Amino acid sequence: MTVTQAAPLVRTADREHGDRRWSILVLLCVSLLLITVDATVLHVAVPTLTAALEPSAVQLLWIIDIYSLVVAPLLIMFGTLGDRFGRKRLVLLGYVLFGLASTAAAFAPTPLTLILARALLGIGGAMIMPATLSLIRQIFTDRRERAIALGVWSAVAAAGAAVGPLVGGVLVGIWWGAVFLINVPILLALIPAAVRLLPDSRGRKDRAWDGMSAVLSVLGILALAFGLKEAGAGSLMPLWASVLVFLTGLGLLGVFVRRQTRLRQPLLEVGLFRSREFATGVAGVLLGVFALVGLQLMLAQYLQLVLGDSPLRAAVRMLPLVISAISGGLAAAHILPRIGMRTTMSGGLGLVALSLTPTLSWGVEGHPVMLAICFVGIGFGVQVALLAASDTIMSAASESQAGGAAAIEETAYELGAGLGVAVLGTITAVVYAPGLHSVPGVSASGMDKARQSLAGAAHVAHEVGGSAGGALLDAARWAFVNALHTTVVVSVVLLSLTAVAVATLLSRD
Repeated sequence: MTVTQAAPLVRTADREHGDRRWSILVLLCVSLLLITVDATVLHVAVPTLTAALEPSAVQLLWIIDIYSLVVAPLLIMFGTLGDRFGRKRLVLLGYVLFGLASTAAAFAPTPLTLILARALLGIGGAMIMPATLSLIRQIFTDRRERAIALGVWSAVAAAGAAVGPLVGGVLVGIWWGAVFLINVPILLALIPAAVRLLPDSRGRKDRAWDGMSAVLSVLGILALAFGLKEAGAGSLMPLWASVLVFLTGLGLLGVFVRRQTRLRQPLLEVGLFRSREFATGVAGVLLGVFALVGLQLMLAQYLQLVLGDSPLRAAVRMLPLVISAISGGLAAAHILPRIGMRTTMSGGLGLVALSLTPTLSWGVEGHPVMLAICFVGIGFGVQVALLAASDTIMSAASESQAGGAAAIEETAYELGAGLGVAVLGTITAVVYAPGLHSVPGVSASGMDKARQSLAGAAHVAHEVGGSAGGALLDAARWAFVNALHTTVVVSVVLLSLTAVAVATLLSRD
């Protein structure tokens, strides 16, 4: 698009929003950063959190995972509610709930209380997040400006997930509750700014809102995720019941999709998936975030509990991931027009798979230089692939379908984060437990607790002390490393297959 062609569109945006559109972008990105940081802020806080609240392995997974698993299914519902009743109103309500939930999480006395507070955080985040992409599409009508805005949004999304452990590492040294309480002053600044800057939206009350579709989507995704987690952990129900819950989730989502195809005004534009480019872009987002967030949790525990880093040192060692993710988001906006969506997305996913491969030869010894190189490749590759996938999704949707496309992309993002922790965490737990054999001098009950997680093993080893405690910790570290290798293999295979599929299915651009 030439400057002459772009000018009328820019003037249209200026008339509607004036020079506020860049200020609005900053506000939306700070809101997005707040939401994405909370998805990973606890990753380096796991040992401290375990010592403070003594959650079981399953409770620990739920504390970390419940946030993303609540956000994902609610994005569709709140996205469409915002379209109907006004996005600004919903965003402000989301800010208030997010602040109250952050305060409750900071002072949670038990693991169950923290899980419930994190669930409320997810509800607040789901109220806020749908406004980010849809408002960018609404405000930035010029394609070049929108590409820049989407690049910034994408960089912030990945940087938020990447910077979460750094924030957690700094704050957990003060007090583990500070990782949540830090949200409150930020929200107190965001609320008046949002009241002043965000465009008023009267909503579209003429558009039907199907409550049954909303219920089907929420219950379907929750059942799918819960069944998957329980199939691996087996904490609350036997395997056959977990499989039944999983299949029920698939069935509910099947009914949801069928219902959308029959409604004149569907809750979600599932017809968008008929576009091969759109479906491939959604898969790229899902798998990219799956790998980034899930592996980030595993590697943060590897740094602290296997290599013995403090939370702050572990966060600092993950800085290359943060910097490369931000750099990738900014560089992708220039790379994409030159080599096309197909090469950018498949190349980014392939780079992540390649960067993970060296970790398969690592044991309990440190590899500081190679670790930094791997983090750079992971962060840069994921971010380049995510921006290409986002551009693919938005380009495949018409102007009238932009809201539905944004809701699907945001859902894929949060579902990828939730499933990354759930799937890779479950695989790690399943391989780790039988790999940790009995250690002389450690009681049977102590071994049971040690097999729940590496953090639990470290806690037992500290209590036992002496040579038996040291032997237990060494055995647990090797068991965790072997489990980590399994998760890396699964991730490399998934990323490689997705990269090949992208290169095959997307047309040359």
